[in-house]
Amino acid sequence: QVQLVESGGGLVQAGGSLRLSCAASGDTSCISAVVWYRQASGEERELVASVASGGTTYFRGSVKGRFTISRDNAKNTVYLQMNSLKSEDTAVYYCNAPKCRAWGQGTQVTVSS
Repeated sequence: QVQLVESGGGLVQAGGSLRLSCAASGDTSCISAVVWYRQASGEERELVASVASGGTTYFRGSVKGRFTISRDNAKNTVYLQMNSLKSEDTAVYYCNAPKCRAWGQGTQVTVSS
């Protein structure tokens, strides 16, 4: 069983940056792609970015050019670097390892305008 723990959220002013981490523990052998989602209050959960085992990345249009995603397999950790943050990025951010059917507990990101 895999456990995912997100960290790095917080309160930041618009235009600022945050780096989220998703650390995996347990039986990590099932981990392939890792996906970041976010859910704003009263909204549906939406996919933000993903990184495949081979390093291929995907970003939703609204974060392209502002967010980057990377993985450190030695540390079993995936990072989401978020730059030029906007108020509409405010949400709880979750990481997901689909093949492991594992979700983290989420980390709150609040961007003040």
